[in-house]
Parts: sequence; structure tokens; C-alpha cells
Amino acid sequence: MAPRAAAAGATGTGVKRIAVIGGGPGGLYAAALLKRLDPEREITVWERNAPEDTFGFGVVLSDETLGGIEHADPVVYRALRDAFVRWDDIDIVHRGVTQTSGGHGFAALGRRRLLRILHDRCASLGVRLRFRTGAPPAAELAATHDLVIAADGVHSLTRAAHADSFGPRLTTHRCRYIWLAADFALDAFRFETAETAYGVMQLHGYPFSADASTVIVEMREEVWRAAGFDSCAVEHSTLRCAKIFTEALGGRSLRSNNSSWLTFRTVVNAHWSHGNTVLIGDAAHTAHFSIGSGTKLAVEDALALAACIEEQPDLPRALGAYEAERRPVVESTQRAAAASLRWFEELGTYVDQPPRQFAFNLLTRSRRVTHDNLRLRDASFTAAVEEEFGCAPGVPPMFTPLRLRGLELRNRVVVSPMDMYSAADGVPGDFHLVHLGARALGGAGLVMTEMVCVSAEGRITPGCTGLYTPEQAAAWTRITDFVHASVPGTAIGVQLGHSGRKGSTKLMWEGIDQPLDHGNWPLTAASPIPYEDGVNQIPHALDRAGLDTVREQFASAARRADRCGFDLLELHCAHGYLLSGFLSPLTNHRTDEYGGPLDNRLRFPLEVFDAVRAVWPDDRPMTVRISATDWAEGGTTAEDAVEIARAFVAHGADAIDVSTGQVVPDERPEYGRSYQTPYADRIRNTLCVPVIAVGAISSWDDVNSLLLAGRADLCALARPHLYDPHWTLHAAAEQGYGGPGAPWPLPYRAGSRTPPTGRTDAPRPRLTLG
Repeated sequence: MAPRAAAAGATGTGVKRIAVIGGGPGGLYAAALLKRLDPEREITVWERNAPEDTFGFGVVLSDETLGGIEHADPVVYRALRDAFVRWDDIDIVHRGVTQTSGGHGFAALGRRRLLRILHDRCASLGVRLRFRTGAPPAAELAATHDLVIAADGVHSLTRAAHADSFGPRLTTHRCRYIWLAADFALDAFRFETAETAYGVMQLHGYPFSADASTVIVEMREEVWRAAGFDSCAVEHSTLRCAKIFTEALGGRSLRSNNSSWLTFRTVVNAHWSHGNTVLIGDAAHTAHFSIGSGTKLAVEDALALAACIEEQPDLPRALGAYEAERRPVVESTQRAAAASLRWFEELGTYVDQPPRQFAFNLLTRSRRVTHDNLRLRDASFTAAVEEEFGCAPGVPPMFTPLRLRGLELRNRVVVSPMDMYSAADGVPGDFHLVHLGARALGGAGLVMTEMVCVSAEGRITPGCTGLYTPEQAAAWTRITDFVHASVPGTAIGVQLGHSGRKGSTKLMWEGIDQPLDHGNWPLTAASPIPYEDGVNQIPHALDRAGLDTVREQFASAARRADRCGFDLLELHCAHGYLLSGFLSPLTNHRTDEYGGPLDNRLRFPLEVFDAVRAVWPDDRPMTVRISATDWAEGGTTAEDAVEIARAFVAHGADAIDVSTGQVVPDERPEYGRSYQTPYADRIRNTLCVPVIAVGAISSWDDVNSLLLAGRADLCALARPHLYDPHWTLHAAAEQGYGGPGAPWPLPYRAGSRTPPTGRTDAPRPRLTLG
């Protein structure tokens, strides 16, 4: 049925009759705002529970959210302000040692108090509150109301009833948690780790009144089951949690409130509105409780929805504007929440970190708090973390040296391999000399070549470089000689690879992954599977002779790389190229000893690695780049990546360069800032091996944060070095660092400070007298 027509004389969108499904903070606040903006509106809130019923205990709101509330409804703001408890410190307790970081600024209140404030405000404005009453179906309400606001939470019946329109995607995660409370006020936000016989458990606690604190206990599903919590009554679980974390609680008890063990569910919707029905809060999106954003997001949704309804000329445009305004904010929050959630899921991999590094890692887990940001909040804590890491006074983490075998890198910045598609017959020319030479002059500790192909048929495009002829070797020697002579102390590494099924394609700017119009060469791969069915040619599956030939091609290229003077060699086993094609179950369908289980899929890449390592000098390091996930169902998993890395390290790899994807064309990457670094983090902290992190690392603050947190040993940046060849030197200048980790070349030293700009604050000339 069509939605009810707007009343005559209505202003704005004409929204006069509003139904709100769900009496949580988001639904109540939306009702109050919309009624305050137009007292003539008829607004009804349906809440199936009693007014005093609620789940959970405390609610944390940010200063930003409070500022929005202050401007939108001063009455609600004053009531909240009077109820809040505030504190600045975070305590991280691990293995009996407490690390305290200050300057964070939190405000919290009890959930019951928050609901009471909103109940009172709605009642004073004339909003109808129908408690202990389930709402009619959204479709029924939509026929008799101008607007239906579905604020019915993570288990939204409205969303489920109209799933075809909203397009929900629900993801259940790997930890169990329970909301409890303690009848005393913690003096800080407290994170405490308990290493039990069953596995690692985690407490999250914070005060929400002068005499009460929220306490959340969380652990992996397998730990929860091993501890027997799956068969415990809630009362017994509560007693056991109090005993496990008796030090944090000072021996006090815990209490529950309709509590149960839960698994967190991330909610994402393709669309937030359907006709005149709109989702807000947890019905539309969820963010893990470890960044405290559920109520915050719901309240901000309500603010934005009310504003858009007032500002837009009709309801469809208002709902579109609301989603357009909120979705980027929500997606950013969900990315941060996902990083935080994964950190706690992988908590067991971090417990052996040094105490301060563990604390720093926890504080920066969501990537919203960074090294520079934390230094502003608490300079003494950050300085202590830097000292534990090994930073000399005044030296940023990124400018501390790192040794791999006989090679000492003077800083932790790597110019990531970037295909330039600018060679002729595999020979690097003047372009490559200038390109790589400029990045070497720019201060990076290690400059990597693009993927250098081990044979003509192993090229990706006709413009790819190679190392299979004397002419190519001579051209590469010219480049390494320039780097070593002009920028002493800068290392240059070569990445060796073979295109496999992704070869014989056009230059990137002519059509990425598209076959050549003419002059194609035959392809070889693990299995006869084209990269894109119906587009790329079907490769020939390598037989025994072919495997032997390719292995020797890699070894021959490595010998030439040695004679060229490269300081480091990387074996390219990522991005769907030949060796990566053996590793992924999506591209390796072999039935011989090189296919099937992971140990078999690893066999040929390891044979190649061994052949290269045998001819590469012992004192020079060798790394391996892998795709830690295929971003596709049935492909390489994060768990597989750990085992792949373990195998290469056992064969002598000095570091693992952890990339992701580009293996199959239908991948679905989860893009975002530093989005690939969790995979490097997991490998490093599971295997205790050096890793190179890549993937949308764009700022020196990100680099410092990743290093200090122990998530990476080196950070490889690609696009930032295309934008600014002197990225590392500029990072040093911006941090006020001028030491040996980033020396300016003598001819450039005069430019080592930011050039002055025209003044805009000069005194104005006097043009009149008195």
C-alpha cells in the first residue's frame, strides 16, 4: 500500500505522522528531535519491554557526539552532562604489570539513566511511548504513517522482513563475550588479560557512575568451550569471571542483567531505506563494542535523520541525504571496529610482546589512535614505548636500523616493487635509472625493483623487465652502481618472478590484464585455468620438464642478480603469478604431488626458493612476497598464509613480504587504510619472524605506529613514492629528524628544510590617519 499522504500545509518534507519501532537511545532521540522541530507531529514509539528494562550497563559517548547533542537539544545535553562520569586514563594490565596511558578523555553514564533522560524528554514534548507493546509490522505502519523509523536493533525484524530491499550482510565473529557489572567505580578504562589453562581471556571495564562499572569478559569460542562456559548457567559464569579477574575487581563480585554469552554480529546493509521506512542504529549497522560506538552511532544517526528531514524538500531526498551523510562515517567506524575486533580475536598472538609494546599495540589496535596522536595525549608513555623499542633519544621508530643477515638497513622504509611497463626486450633503460635512482636519493632504506621476469615467456607485458640476457644484466648493473655510488648506505633489492597465467597482456594503461591484440606468447601455469574465462588464453600446465626449466630460470636469474650487485633478493609468490598460482587452491587443481593439500601446493615454490637460495650469497638476505588471502571464497586463508610463511622461513627466508589478493579476478578486497597489515601482523606475531607490511600505508605516522606496535619490521610504500620520490626525507624533515637514518644527499642538503611561503599575516599598511 502507498504511504499516507502528507497533511495539508505541512512544512519541509511533509512528514507529520511518524512511527518509531524500538525504544532504544537511537529511536527515542530521533522521536524527541523530530517532535521538537515540529510540535505538530504525531510521533509514536513502540517498545516491547518495560521502561525500566534494559540490557547491558554503561554507555560511552564522545565529546564530538555530545557537541552535536548540545546544539540539537540543550535540554537533553544538560541532563546528560549532569549524569556523566569522566576520566582520562587507560590501564592495560598484563602478566601482573599495569601500563597507564593518560589524556584520552571518556564520558559515560548508565544505560538506564540515559533511557530515563530520553523517556522524560519524549514525554515532555508529547511523544507517545507505548511500552510492553510490540510494534505492528513495518509494512503495516508504512501504510498509515508518513515515516517509519526502524530502530529495532541488531536482530531487527524490519530488516529481516524487507531483506530484499535492504540487502543485509550479517557476519558472526569468533569470540564470546558477556556484559556484567561491578558495584564500584573503576578509576580508569581497564583492559586486563588472563592467561588461563584454557586459553587467553580479556576483561574490558569502565565506570559509568560514582559506584558502578561495566565489565565485559571476552574470549575465543574454543577457549569459552574448553573452560566449560558453554554448559554454565549465567550465575555460575558470573562467579567464575569474578574469580578469574579477582585482582581487577579487588575481590568484589560481579552481577548480571539479563546477561548471556553472545557472539558479536557485524551488520552491513546495501540500502538503509525502503519506501518510507528507514533503518537507524544497530538495525542499519553495528560496530564492535571494543571501540564503544553502538550508542554513539545510533544517536548520530538520529541527529542526521532529523536534520535531513528538515532540510530536504521531500522524504525520498531526505532519506537519500541521510544515508549519503552517514554511510561514510559509519563505514569508517566499522573499519576501525573490525580492526579492533580482529585484534582481540588474535590476542593470544600478542601475549609474549614486551609490556609497553603490548600496551601500545592494544591502544593503537583500531588505527584511529596512532603514534603521533598518542604522543600528544601522553608523551611520557609514548617515550617509554620508544625506548623499549630501541629508539635513541629524538629518533622516530622508522629511522631505527634493521639487520637482515649481512645487510643493515638504515631505516624501515621500503620502496615497494612497482611495475613500470617501460622496458624494451626486457632491458631497463634510462627511465628505470631515473625512477629507481630518484627513489634511492629520496631516503628509503631499501629500494625494490619491479617484478623482474626470469624468462621472455614469463613477462606480464612486452614492457616488463627481465634478467635472462647479458644485456639486461648490464643495464641492471648500471642502476645498482648508481645507487651504491650516489647514495651510499641505501640498499637496492631485486624481485624475481614469472607471470604464469597472467602473462602476455597489454601495458597497464592500455588495458590491464587484457591479452595483446597480436604477438601473444604461450602461457604456462600450475593448471590450465585462464585468468579470466573467455578473455585470457588457457595456459599449459607445467609438466616435469617444464617445472625443471622454470626452476633453473629462477636460479640463473639469481646468479645474474648477484653479479649485478643487488643487496637483497625477493621471490615473488603473490598476486596470482606463476608461483602464487601453485599456492592457491583456486588456481592449482593438479592431482600430482604438486597439487591438493597445502604441503603439496607449497612443493614447487619451495623447490624454486631452494634453488635460488643455493646460488644467492649467504650473507645477503632473501625475502618472499606472498598473497596472504585471495579475498575469495575457497581461496588462501589467513591460517594458510601463516603456514606458507612458516614453510619459507624453515627453508631460509629472512623476512616475509605480506601482500594480499590479485589472484582471481572476482576477488572482494576489504579496502581501507593499512588494510593488508593485519595479515603481516598475524604472521609476525605467530611465527616471530620479520615481516614487510604493505597496503595503503600512506603516512609516516602509520609507519611509526605499525613498527612500535610490533605489527611489522619494515613498511613498503608504493603510491606515496610515486607522488613524492623524496617521501622518506620529507618524513624526516616533518618530524624534525636529521640523523643517519635519513641523510640528505650532499647536493640536496640545502633543501632539507621546508621552503618558506609567502606571508599572509604581515601587518597591513596604514591607509588613513586616525
